[in-house]
Formats: sequence, C-alpha cells, structure tokens
Amino acid sequence: MPLLIAMLSLLPGPVLAHPHIFIDAKFEVVAASDGSISELRNVWSFDQVFSSSVVVDFDKAGNPTLTPSELKAVGKTVRDSLAQYGYYTNVTSNGKAVAMAKPDAIQADFKDGSLILTFSLKPEQKTFLKGNTIFGIYDKTLYTAVDFATDNDMTVSGANMARCKRKVIRPNPKEVMAENQAALTSMFFSDPKGTDYSLLVATRLEVQC
Repeated sequence: MPLLIAMLSLLPGPVLAHPHIFIDAKFEVVAASDGSISELRNVWSFDQVFSSSVVVDFDKAGNPTLTPSELKAVGKTVRDSLAQYGYYTNVTSNGKAVAMAKPDAIQADFKDGSLILTFSLKPEQKTFLKGNTIFGIYDKTLYTAVDFATDNDMTVSGANMARCKRKVIRPNPKEVMAENQAALTSMFFSDPKGTDYSLLVATRLEVQC
C-alpha cells in the first residue's frame, strides 16, 4: 500500500487527536446562474515533510522530484483513497447533509518542496444556495489539519451571489474545549470513525441567501 494512502487513511482511536499532516487550503464556492451550487474548487498545499514522503513513495525515476506521469499517479491515488472520507468536504444545506460526487480528476503538482492538489467537487443532486449553507473542509479524524490562512481563502463567486451573505467562522479551540469538557473524553475514546470535536473547531464558510 503506498505511503500516501496509509497516511491519508482513517486510523482508529485517540491517536488521531493530534494532526500529522498539514494543508494550507483555498476554497471557492461557485454558483450557477439558477442559484444552485455549480462546483466547489479546492487547492491544497501540503507541508514539506509529508510532501517529501510522497516523493519517496512515487518517484520511480530516482530523482528528487516527480514527473508528469508520477504526479498523475498521485492524483489518481488521492482521488480513489479519499472518496470514502468525502475529500474532507462537509456541506450542509439548512441543516441537511449534502453528498458530493467523486471529482473527475485531481491534478497534482510539486512546487517549492510542496505537493499541491487541485480539484473540484459537485453535489450528487442539484443543491440551491437558499437559506443557510455551511461548508467545512476538515478531517473528522483530526489526523490531517486543514488551515485557511485568511478569510479570503474561503470565497464565493458566480451569478447572483451579491444577494448572499458570506461569513467565515473560526472557532476558538480553547473556548470549545471549555464549553464541551464533559463530552470530549467520550468523543475521543468511543468513536473510532472520528469525533464531533473536529466539527466544533473547524474553520467553515457560512453562506446565507
């Protein structure tokens, strides 16, 4: 099993309380002319430690970089392995979860020592930006930390988006822990598939239309 799959895969238990992979992300909600979600655009830049491990795992030519064919293999591996985790993309429309279809492809690149993945997701069913829609890009297992450096890294675009209000929510982890102290122990130790804590502390984009 390639190292990339192993490191991105779901691992059991409280070991996952501390992230081991770090992503600097950019996220864009693109609206169609009818007010539905056209696509969700993602750009992920991985930390150099993890990126170097991917080079070791996929470099078949014996050089310290990845060829176009090797990068294509990285993209295919991530596309297949992260499907069961929803590509760390969690969307709700008025409190109801919105399922995402598998992306057509994931484009991989390697720049300045970092692996960069670019891909777009589309809802499995047409979903309108009506009422309250929340977009969260996070790993429920807490093994991978997804960070948005500024609020401008979570954006909206497309027709009629001027009618909507955009808000980036950045919970304070210390406040979250203080408010949920009684429940956190059971969250970490009783749910091997991830915890509610990841949702509580995740940076997310709220769009109200």
